[in-house]
Amino acid sequence: MLRAVNVIGRILIGLGLLLVLFTAYQLWGTGLVEAHSQSVLRSELDHQLPPGAPAAARHLSTHHVAVHSGPPATAPPRAAPQPGQPVGVIQIPSIGLDQVIVEGVGTDDLRLGPGHYPGTPLPGQAGNVAIAGHRTTYAHPFYSLDAVTPGGQIVITTPQGIFVYATSATQVVAPTDVAVLDPTPGAGLTLTTCNPRYSAATRLVLHATLLRSLLFSAAAVHSRAPAPTEQPGHQAIPANALGEGGDGDWLPAVGWGLATAAAAFGIWLLARSVRHPWAVGVPGLFVLLVLLFLFFGSVSPLLPASF
Repeated sequence: MLRAVNVIGRILIGLGLLLVLFTAYQLWGTGLVEAHSQSVLRSELDHQLPPGAPAAARHLSTHHVAVHSGPPATAPPRAAPQPGQPVGVIQIPSIGLDQVIVEGVGTDDLRLGPGHYPGTPLPGQAGNVAIAGHRTTYAHPFYSLDAVTPGGQIVITTPQGIFVYATSATQVVAPTDVAVLDPTPGAGLTLTTCNPRYSAATRLVLHATLLRSLLFSAAAVHSRAPAPTEQPGHQAIPANALGEGGDGDWLPAVGWGLATAAAAFGIWLLARSVRHPWAVGVPGLFVLLVLLFLFFGSVSPLLPASF
């Protein structure tokens, strides 16, 4: 009886440790994955931007440059990149955000960085540009979105130009409320993320309007704001666009789980059979941590999606 209690106790301790490690992976390990993806995306985007784009973005965000009289210039319509491909760079100086935006808001897309909602205009174009971002995992780009105050600037640089938006309002909505993505007559921006932190109970939504813009030569056309009927609506946005439900594959998770369990058992048996168990345990622990990292990475998409 006592032996059975000891075995059960060890199993429970092991499961508890596994949960602690998985929590650590969600909070910090996913950030390593996202950081690598961001490095690759930024390198790819750099080849699409003119050499002076970063300096021009800093200048436009700190100086009231009048590029055109009247309303700010908007970029002409163009086809969106493929899902997971870079759209541009979003910078919010007040919260230290500087990340590459990707096309798409699916689970795989948001693991790379903030995602542009398909079916909404691209940044800088007329209409309601919508972007989603994680708040607690994958480097949590929108962790401090609630700290952006009215008037706070949001700078987005794309191959079409540099666009400075000014925050106008924030609101909290239900996860199913896609009305915040509806077309608008002017040039606006909508950012969405989970609310409160570490929960997907509601969505925090930030609205902004285009304040200043600088079109690059290839796109230097002051396009008119299209009529509401010309703007892409949100009918093309998938039903789970606000983060409801995971969409991962169970097979990789099962495979990595079995591989991790088999490796742990093999290391334990080998450590018991040698004179110096530490000689097996130290490298074995490194192997287990790598396998756990891969296992957690395959389990994470199976969870209910959370920004």
